[in-house]
Amino acid sequence: MTPAKYVQDKAAASGSSFYYAFLFLPAPKRAAITAFYAFCREVDDVVDDMVDPTVAHTKLAWWRTEVAKAYAGQASHPVMQALMPLTAEFGIEQRHLQAVIEGCQMDLEQTRYLDYAGLQRYCHLVAGEVGEVAARIFGQTQEQTTQYAHKLGQALQLTNIIRDVGEDALRGRIYLPVSELQQFDVKAHEILKRTYSERFTALMQFQAQRAHGLYDEALALLPAQDRRAQKPGLMMASIYRALLREIERDNFQVLHQRISLTPLRKLWQAWKVQALGRM
Repeated sequence: MTPAKYVQDKAAASGSSFYYAFLFLPAPKRAAITAFYAFCREVDDVVDDMVDPTVAHTKLAWWRTEVAKAYAGQASHPVMQALMPLTAEFGIEQRHLQAVIEGCQMDLEQTRYLDYAGLQRYCHLVAGEVGEVAARIFGQTQEQTTQYAHKLGQALQLTNIIRDVGEDALRGRIYLPVSELQQFDVKAHEILKRTYSERFTALMQFQAQRAHGLYDEALALLPAQDRRAQKPGLMMASIYRALLREIERDNFQVLHQRISLTPLRKLWQAWKVQALGRM
């Protein structure tokens, strides 16, 4: 299997909404974002598939070394072999990849976040840095587009957190800040036992309002000069915001199930942005 085929299969197998946004890109940009996304999936899978924390730490350390070697011209993993020929053209720097690994390292070492500031740090690493790279690949020309990309990354990540509260609870993880659980009088053991309450619903409404605010802030930051080039990111915003609204309509029933959009609805949201220029 060639490196290009490996990353293509990795991206497609994830079933992620990102895949639908990639479909409309020209070949060189699609190759770059697919390889970068495959890298993110590889390191994220280290945490998601973790059985032994020691093994997971060792694997992330291996990835840190592999990234450093790849930027020194010695890539060995097919993901890095696919990505490295494209890094110079699209401004993908080693610090971006190491930041993603650092975010995954946080997942190994933390199962709680005391406040929103701590959660923002995590979102910055696993989503903001990813957004920055994606914006460069899509065709950024304005400096302010980086701020848009980081803000949008936070919005997407918070939507993920809202969607995955129940799944994360099964792994003993709660990403919702402890201070906000206290604010709404929601006990950690209620989430870990996946118990619904009016207090839980109020907490989730608060998180959803924050996410909507982040989407609005991101869109306001995107310079008009880059709006056309950044359409794939706007597709992601459209798909994820539709998901957030679906979760709201379902009254935040996220503890016992994973609410998702059908592939057809994802494709429709992406097509609206591509063809009609609206979300």
